[in-house]
Amino acid sequence: MRCGKCNNADTKVVDSRIVDNWQTIRRRRECEVCGYRFTTFERVGMTELMVIKKDWSKEMYDRSKLKKAILLAFAKTDFTNEEIENLLNTLEIKWQTEWSEIQSSVIWDDVLELLKDKYPVPYVRFSSVYKSFSTLDDFKQLIW
Repeated sequence: MRCGKCNNADTKVVDSRIVDNWQTIRRRRECEVCGYRFTTFERVGMTELMVIKKDWSKEMYDRSKLKKAILLAFAKTDFTNEEIENLLNTLEIKWQTEWSEIQSSVIWDDVLELLKDKYPVPYVRFSSVYKSFSTLDDFKQLIW
């Protein structure tokens, strides 16, 4: 792992901890040249999962794209990064065990299912984007 300060390739692991319900390893590292300390996270990648989009084109699953969409739904609400990571981990574990290809609509439906009961405001926000709400009645139907 390269140092973020001096770009040296020789760094040593100072401390390792398991986080996210045994899904991620957090490592504190130290550069052997400049002494700079930084944190890295290791998790199993989902390099094999293909997403089938609405137009039937396919692309590799990208955790960062989904995380960005979820973070937008949680904007200006009280949440922790750990909650978002746990949501993503829960979804990814489910998808890894069930599919090698998954439709984008299944991804969005699964996200909504996780948000529905515990996070009502992000649920409404995420729904409004995913389902392309255009009128106030669309929101009313979702809420009532």
